[in-house]
Amino acid sequence: MSSTASKPKLVRLLRGGQMTIPAEIRRELEIDENTMLRVALVDGGFQVTPVSVDEPSQLSPGLRGLYEYFAPVREEILASGITEEELYADIDAAVAAVRAEKRAKQE
Repeated sequence: MSSTASKPKLVRLLRGGQMTIPAEIRRELEIDENTMLRVALVDGGFQVTPVSVDEPSQLSPGLRGLYEYFAPVREEILASGITEEELYADIDAAVAAVRAEKRAKQE
């Protein structure tokens, strides 16, 4: 994987906010169907960084299995118009509520 900058490419968003990453960039970054992409807001834009789930430091086999198991549910939720940020915020709120309930029972 090279760290040189390539010529910018213009892409159009598809239905549901999907975007095609140009083949030249996918080849340069070695992105394939097994590559997870981390997306972050950076200085008014967004940054996409490839993350291989085959690397044990990224996801354990158990977590990878859960991620794959829930992929259809996640896709259905995102297709309904709920953003990934909203989805993760709801998950975080549910986890916090369960933890608070558990702490209250321990006291």
